[in-house]
Formats: sequence, structure tokens, C-alpha cells
Amino acid sequence: MTDGLPLDQVRTLLAAVDEGTFEAAAERLHVTPSAVSQRVKALEQRTGRVLLLRSKPVRPTESGEVVVRFGRQLARLEQDAGAELGLVGAAGPSTLPVAVNSDSLATWFLPALAEAAATSDVCFDLHRDDQDHTALLLRQGRVMAAVTSSPEPVQGCSVRPLGRMTYRAYAAPAFAARYLADGSLAEALPAAPMIVFDRKDDIQDAFLRALAPGRRTSGQPRTYVPASESFAAAVAAGLGWGAIPDGQAAPYVAAGTLTALAPERPVDVPLYWQQWKLDSPPLAALTAAVVRTAAAALQQGPPRRG
Repeated sequence: MTDGLPLDQVRTLLAAVDEGTFEAAAERLHVTPSAVSQRVKALEQRTGRVLLLRSKPVRPTESGEVVVRFGRQLARLEQDAGAELGLVGAAGPSTLPVAVNSDSLATWFLPALAEAAATSDVCFDLHRDDQDHTALLLRQGRVMAAVTSSPEPVQGCSVRPLGRMTYRAYAAPAFAARYLADGSLAEALPAAPMIVFDRKDDIQDAFLRALAPGRRTSGQPRTYVPASESFAAAVAAGLGWGAIPDGQAAPYVAAGTLTALAPERPVDVPLYWQQWKLDSPPLAALTAAVVRTAAAALQQGPPRRG
């Protein structure tokens, strides 16, 4: 493959994607912006495809993402080989780009990183996104591994189940007394103010669809709180009801500041670990730590239906 894709051109394309502009890529590579442009154009001519959208910042096309993945994998292998050979310039910690959802990051994922860092000379570049969207970062070549809700492996990746994160609907007692005291929960909750993490967050709507099939919820008042710890605090403060992982809600429940709504109706989100099929010692150490930590922290077995 290296005969078909000149490595200096691949590295130049990767630098342009990482830096966002040809000018910044030129500074990183110690060449002129014109040289960057010429290398990218030569690579596009060689592949017969447009690889970069010349926007600000530049973005890879679908074909460009294939080359970006190849470039990152090549860089990873070069760094690992150099470290094993003790080559000058190869010393120092590896950096692994990883995608993870916010609730995993706030609950069980950091101990896995700590375990991997204790056994391998590695640092992490974390990309936070919804678990339904982290696989996209793998396809784009932006990360080497991801916690995702997708069991379908991204091309060039392996996948293994981690367990399921269990959410339940919670509200502050005063909020429940104000909005949910009259009538059934299925009638009252679809009209009550709701806390949502961001516009990708579907967990609250999934709970409502199961609780009240056929009820319209699109016009429901919503407050967006895009931080996992602040999300739970916002529900406890009475800004709205929301779905919170059991472990994260437990201290609030013990303090009497959160009460479960229909606790017999959990929303289980299966999580999977997807990673590049790459023989990389730092990546293998991280994978082992993630699998061990998830086995202890997450529910195992098939999802329950609320």
C-alpha cells in the first residue's frame, strides 16, 4: 500500500486535517503552504479522488477519511516500533485518541485510564460525544478506540461488549409534587419540564415512548445541560426531570434530593468497545483495562425492557 500512497503525501494530508489549514500544516511540517497544497493535490491525483474539502477548517471527504485512518495507523505503528527498538526520538509517552460518552467518563471510564497509564507509558486525547455517535469518530480516523452503543464494527475495527449502563427517570421531590402529583405518570410526565444533555440525547424520549406510547413529546419544555455531573445536579435542583445512571443518582437519592419515577422501568444502554485492528502495545493495555473496569462497573447480560 505504501507504493500506492507516498508516505510524505499521506503525512501532509494528515497534518492538514489535524491543523485545520494548509498554513498551519506547513508550519508543523516546516515547509511552505504551497508545498502542502502540491502534496495534497498530488495525492488526490494519484487516488483519483477529492480527499479534502477546502473549507475552514479543511475537512476530509469520505475517501479522505480512509487515507487519514491509514496515516494514523502508520504513525501508531512507527511510534510503537521505535519505542521497542529504543530509537532516539521515539521515547516519551504514547498518545491514544479515544472517544467516550459523557456518562461513562463521569462514572467508570477514568479508573480504566488510570490502570492503563500505570502499566504503560501512555497519555490520552479524549473526544467526548454521545454513545450513538462515537463510532463516527472511528470511521473518520479521528480516534483509535471508542465506547459506543453500536455493536456493528466500523471497517478495520474489532468490537466487544462491555455491559449496559442502566438509567432511571428521576426528579426532585418538590418538582414531582408540583408537576406529577395529579393523574398518572404517563399522563403528567410528557408535559413536565425535562432536562436533556444535548440535542443528540434520546434517553429521556426513549423513556417517554415506553411509558406513554403514542403521546407527543416534541413540544415539551426542555433545558439543555451538556455536562454529566451538572445534569444530575440540575435534576436535583428541580429544573426538570431526567434519566440518570443508577450509580450517579445514588448519592442524591440517599440525601433525599432525588426520587425515582417508575423505578421498575429502567432504560438500559448497551455499551461496546471498538478499536482499530492494530498490534499496538499501548492500545492493547488500554483495551484490557477498559474491559476489566467495565465488567466490574456495568450491568452484564442482555438489556432489560422497561
